[in-house]
Amino acid sequence: MSLPASPKTILITGATGGIGSALAIAYAGPGQCLILQGRNADGLAQLAARCQALGARVVTQVLDVRQLEALTAWLHQVSAQERIDLVIVNAGVNTHVKADGSGEDWAAVQALIATNVLAAMATVTAVLPAMRSRGAGQVALVSSLAAYFGLPITPSYCASKAALKAYGEALRGGLSVQGICVNVVMPGYVQSPMCTDMPGPKPFLWTAEKAALAIQRGLARNQARISFPFPLNLGTWFLAVLPPSWSTRILQWLHYA
Repeated sequence: MSLPASPKTILITGATGGIGSALAIAYAGPGQCLILQGRNADGLAQLAARCQALGARVVTQVLDVRQLEALTAWLHQVSAQERIDLVIVNAGVNTHVKADGSGEDWAAVQALIATNVLAAMATVTAVLPAMRSRGAGQVALVSSLAAYFGLPITPSYCASKAALKAYGEALRGGLSVQGICVNVVMPGYVQSPMCTDMPGPKPFLWTAEKAALAIQRGLARNQARISFPFPLNLGTWFLAVLPPSWSTRILQWLHYA
């Protein structure tokens, strides 16, 4: 298994989000092809224009990833038309418990699982055949540090990101022998509208540009887990290994209850 010195064709889902757009701009340049998916047509067009101004060739697709049949058909089509070196599975949403303590809205939970888990798995499943046929490619799944131990204020979001973490780590072991690299990206708090909407403290907040650079470097090194920032990544890892009662008390002390 070997990585290209620099991926030339990159597909990014959820490209109009904070991390997605920053990654698109980070990879944009002469000789690069960016395949960008998003739901916001205006935002996608503006991002495409920025990337084209940097010299990249850009292909866009306005699509809701929850439409799994349409998503799969588009990914099969674009995989046949382009030699995709890197797929960044980034599309995601968040939901949280209500202020009155009544829990999460069930419709929002269903939409979250459909977006964060089912669509992510559908994306990977759709792009793998072309990568397998040539014995090369790289897939990055954007999980979260919240995958280590569930936060009481965002239980469904944490569950979805834990699913992506486990899924990506399982895929990495199986696909490495086929020449395909799989990486799990585990960001902490990154400036974006979705992050702003989340309740609770946001320690060690990074800009989207700083996060994109860390992800880009980690993917170039084929790191199994690309987690940041330090020391938040270390702290969340400890929450997973400590007795659950201790971790719960720590989160309460940090005002995540």
